[in-house]
Amino acid sequence: MSRPQHETAKNALPAPRDNAFAHRYGPWAVVTGASDGIGLAIARELAARGLHLVVVARRGERLQQLARELAGRHGVECQALAADLGTAEGCEAVRRMIAAHEVGVLVAAAGFGTSGAFVDSPLGAEREMLAVNCASVLELVGHVAPRMADRGRGGIVLLSSVLAFNGVPGSAHYAATKAWVQSLAEGLRGELRGRGVDVLASAPGPVDTGFAARARLAPGTMLSAEVVARQTIDALGRQGTVRPGWLSKLLGWSLATLPRPMRVVLLARVMKGMTGRRRDGGPGVAPTR
Repeated sequence: MSRPQHETAKNALPAPRDNAFAHRYGPWAVVTGASDGIGLAIARELAARGLHLVVVARRGERLQQLARELAGRHGVECQALAADLGTAEGCEAVRRMIAAHEVGVLVAAAGFGTSGAFVDSPLGAEREMLAVNCASVLELVGHVAPRMADRGRGGIVLLSSVLAFNGVPGSAHYAATKAWVQSLAEGLRGELRGRGVDVLASAPGPVDTGFAARARLAPGTMLSAEVVARQTIDALGRQGTVRPGWLSKLLGWSLATLPRPMRVVLLARVMKGMTGRRRDGGPGVAPTR
């Protein structure tokens, strides 16, 4: 089992801009998938609001750079944990880190996506996506939620997707994993709201990240990770599901009144317009963890 890498920095510099948020949820937040994209943007947003951070991803060097950045800019403590959430060892490393801190916020932003026909995708890649998108979320939420409930406060943010609400040809298994995440968040919110724990599903449309580039998403359809992060954290404690960005909201409103089979047909067309194919005809694969 690989040893986790972590770095602690304690520079007493500028005061956080939102002490009320830190008092409500703090003192620590754990953010997975923090080396890139939405996870990175959310880590910066939480540090700006005064929470100490454990940032998790596979790329330890990037995480250590982020830890130094957040400590220097916001005067918070930040620990970097290099772990692969597609493995039992990686999930165990995060579990041990969580056990060592009073975690007020968990953000499960690590993700793995594919685009293209399921029959053209290697089954091993689909199994790995299931492990990262679902099994690791189950492990981490299963560990942190009882601790938050016993303490009587906390926040859990799960990264869903605009594709989570219907079957989506061209992204069939990815959409299915996000449907699982969405359903889990909705159920947990109902169970935990009376125990002081806020649960939020964030369901953005395409975001301008490495994930989107590797999945061959057209640039004109994307919004920034910073917008997603800000709208997501603003919604914690106020909504059960937030749909950051105009495309996510538009799809939600326009599809809501249609029969489910028609939604599937329309989403297939949307995916065809947003994604490209590799020269060999295979699916695009976009790991961000």
